[in-house]
Parts: sequence; C-alpha cells; structure tokens
Amino acid sequence: MLRRREFLSALALPALAQTRKPNVVFIIADDLGYGDRSCYGQAEIQTPNLDRMAAEGTRFTQAYAGCTVCAPSRCALMTGLHTGHCRIRGNTRNEELLQAGDFVISEMFKKAGYKTGIFGKWGIGGLGFPGYPTKKGWDEWFGYLSQRHAHTYYPEHLLDGNSEHLVNENFGARKKGYAPDLFLARALQFIEKHKEEPFFLYFSNPIPHANNELGRDTGDGIEVPEDAPYSSKPWPALERKFAATVTRLDRDVQKILDKLDNNTLVIFTSDNGPHKEGGHDAKFFKSSGPLNGTKRDLTDGGIRVPFIARWPGKLPAGRTSDHPFAFWDMMPTLADVIGATAPKNIDGISMYNALLGKPAKVHDYFYWEFHEGGFSQALRAGDWKLIRTKGKTLLFDLKTDLGETKDLAASQPETVARLTRLMDGARTESLDFPVKR
Repeated sequence: MLRRREFLSALALPALAQTRKPNVVFIIADDLGYGDRSCYGQAEIQTPNLDRMAAEGTRFTQAYAGCTVCAPSRCALMTGLHTGHCRIRGNTRNEELLQAGDFVISEMFKKAGYKTGIFGKWGIGGLGFPGYPTKKGWDEWFGYLSQRHAHTYYPEHLLDGNSEHLVNENFGARKKGYAPDLFLARALQFIEKHKEEPFFLYFSNPIPHANNELGRDTGDGIEVPEDAPYSSKPWPALERKFAATVTRLDRDVQKILDKLDNNTLVIFTSDNGPHKEGGHDAKFFKSSGPLNGTKRDLTDGGIRVPFIARWPGKLPAGRTSDHPFAFWDMMPTLADVIGATAPKNIDGISMYNALLGKPAKVHDYFYWEFHEGGFSQALRAGDWKLIRTKGKTLLFDLKTDLGETKDLAASQPETVARLTRLMDGARTESLDFPVKR
C-alpha cells in the first residue's frame, strides 16, 4: 500500500508532465528533394516511417528552405534572417562564418533552460572561430569538421565538442564507421541522457548528399553500406544506392521517434532541393516532384522542401497544410513553442498557429538570393514568383503553373514592376558576398 506522501507524489506526476516544457527535435536531411518521399508523391523509394509521421502529424506543402544550397539555408534557419540580410549568403570554404553577435536558435533554447545537442553537420562555423557549435549554445556537439568534410560518409576523424574524435574503423582501406550511424547513436544517447528535462535536439543527417570528390574520381559518389532493399531492382547500381540512403534515413527517423514521449515536437525537413551530384540523376526518381529545378536553382524545385511536424495531442494528425513559410520563420515559431522570446530584428514571423491548425499570419513576400555563377534573386508575393537571373526577369503564377514553365513577365508588366520594387528593397549589401552581376 502506498504511503500518503508516495500517493500524493504519484498524483502529481501527470501534472508535472503537463507543465514541463516540450522537447523539440529538428531533423534536417541534406539535399532531399520535395518528391523523394512517398507521402509527397514518390513512387519508387520506400519511406514508410516518414509516411507514418505525416499520418500522425501535419504535412506542409509550401515550406521553403533558406536558400538553394546548404550554408546560407542553414544560416537562415538558425538566425531567422533571409539571405538578403543574413551573414552567410553562399557556400564557402571559409570557416570563419557566423560571428559572436549572430544570435542563433540554439542560444535561444539554451537561454530558456534547455539542454541542447547537435549531431551531424553544422557547416556554418569552424573550430576555433566564433561560430563553432560549442560557442553557439550547443551543450553537446558531435559531427563533421566542415561543410566540405561533410561530403564523406566514412571519415577518419570527427569533432566531439572541442576535441578530435578518431574513427578507427575507417583507418586505411577499412570502411566500417558509417557517419550517419555514428551520429544517430549519439543522438539516441542524448535523448536517453536528458529524457527527464527539456531538450532541443538538432539531428543534421548528411543523407542523401553525394560525396562530390569521390564522384569526380569514380563517377559514383553515393556511399552507403548496402543497397537493400533495392538490390534486385533493374536500376543503375548508383541509383539503387541512392534509394537505399533515403530509406536508411527513413529508418533512422523512426529510431528517434521510438525514443520520444508525446511531449515532443518533431520536425523533419531538408536544407534545399535535390542534388544531381556524384553521378546521381535527380530525374531518375522524379526527386523534384511536380516542381521545376533542383539544388542551385531558385525555381521552387531548388527551394521548396518537404516539411512534416508531429506533436501528439497538440498538432492535428493526418492533416495537410498549404500555409506558406520559410526557414527564417523557425526561430520565432520555436520561441512560441517553448515560451521564449525571439529577437525583434529578424525577418521571420511565427507560424505556431499554423502548426496547431489555426489561421496564421503570412509574409507579404519571401526573398532569396544566390551568389554562385553570377547573382540571382527570387521573390514570392502571394502566388506570384519573380526570378532575376543571368540578365533575365521571369514571372510565374504558382497557383496555375506550379512547375514554373510559363513566363508571364511580358504580359504582366505592372506585376513585374511591383515585385521588382519589393525585391530591390529586400536586401542589404554584404561585404562577404558582394554582388557580381
């Protein structure tokens, strides 16, 4: 028989569970296309666990990455600033990226009393510089040395906090330490370690990014331990391996979900559109779905991404939402989730109500810029999408032309002029990323 004190403590447990701040798990894939999962129309690659996650939560169809390549996209995610204002506006080999004054999501969670952990790819601040994870609010960090280092799936060394971690299984010709598996193991340990207190887990899996350097040498830059369950498929060997990486990522997501309680918001997304690197053909599995373009394009195929949110008992289950938002909205959204305050001088607005299935504010416009191969810009206002690239100005109506195939610039000069004015006012100059027109 329970004593009175034990009985009262038992009664208090449900109340304590209800008042504890929610955990947040943010899972970001690398170069996973809008159409690479079956719940977004993929016909060949199996993603049953992500499909189940969508059935248990909300699938968003108009979610946008911060950019069409990873570093600026992740900078927009972490800082709440779009690429017209954030510090990192393109991929670069320079590891001195984020600065001490650049406030990021992990610092917001840390300030709110959360334990914070990042596993996998950071890519926006290197060891010894102000933007390194342990200097940006992360309690635990285990991952790649740099963005370029994140191309390899069998690294000989990784970073563990401020120290080097030797992956002995990969020394010499051995390839036994598959990086996504190593990151997953640490993420699961983090969840177990902090299950009694609020935590923020950022699981930044490199899948399905190609090993670009290996691909240039061999023509096959897709690294995975095995091509199951597609070994018998009559596809090119490289594409069997690509499909296997995506299904492996799907399996990893379920392993994380199995460790969580219902007091956890889980978000799954990708940092930009699908790649066509390492020998992979993005058209083989129709990775862009109904969209036009891939990674490094500012058409929606390069920047619109899959996005699923699951929070049992809080978010509607089995729902599809067409609420438009972008990565720079994550900081104020997550601030509302945990009862924190986001900085006022950011571009993002909270989509917390949209997560809950309620009416939510929508941006007057969304803005992107890209600095590779010349200077390109894109702006979406309502259903209109304006793109300026390589001396051309293109206008599309996303409501009637999701694939951005019909340029309406010549027939809609007033709309072009209005969106051009918005575009010209959407950015500030950057000394690190000067405009090259």
